[in-house]
Amino acid sequence: MRVVIAGAGSVGRSIARELLGHGHQVTLIDRQPAAMRVASVAQAEWLLADACEPAAMVEAQVSESDVVVAATGDDKVNLVVSLLAKTEFGVPRVVARVNNPKNEWMFDEAWGVDVQVSTPRIMTSLVEEAVSVGDLVRIFRFHQSGASIHEMTLPPHSPVVGRRVGQIVWPPETVLAAIIRADRPIAPSPDDTLEVGDELLIVVSAEAESELSVLQELLNPSPTPMLPTE
Repeated sequence: MRVVIAGAGSVGRSIARELLGHGHQVTLIDRQPAAMRVASVAQAEWLLADACEPAAMVEAQVSESDVVVAATGDDKVNLVVSLLAKTEFGVPRVVARVNNPKNEWMFDEAWGVDVQVSTPRIMTSLVEEAVSVGDLVRIFRFHQSGASIHEMTLPPHSPVVGRRVGQIVWPPETVLAAIIRADRPIAPSPDDTLEVGDELLIVVSAEAESELSVLQELLNPSPTPMLPTE
């Protein structure tokens, strides 16, 4: 796979190293000479240019790429890069970094974005995940379909602890995608039994998100209030 990354800062370079490690071909573009740390990602192709300029995209052979990643620290730049990549060069997949969560609403198909990645939003989700047991936490949303991935760590009093996956009636359009147990991912089968401390990764459709309270109650219902005694 051929990937062009606009933005050779720490985020862009980290993405490049990961992709190169998986055998992909990567080109890094940045307009700042100080960002040209070629030795840090020596296997990538480097281009000192403004990715918002069509000429720079031509030089980077964006039209021949499979994916363009707009990874700069400027949301305006990332939007322009995404729009150019999709509309002018017909790139099949455009991934854009969102620096300010207030701008998330703009990162959609109208601007050529297939997948938006909000670093602050992800960091917030990870913090929430680290401190909450028994709470349903959204950790990722698929921009194109609107589906989302939610996580819950099962508390000791969860009614599904000790039950087999196949015995549980999941809400409509809700799928248990993985169980993480002792840092090991498990592909759930109907015969797998859920245990205390299991991290459940659950995919929920956009339509079913309004019914997340049903899923929360299934996995960790609110305690029944005690009636006052006379």
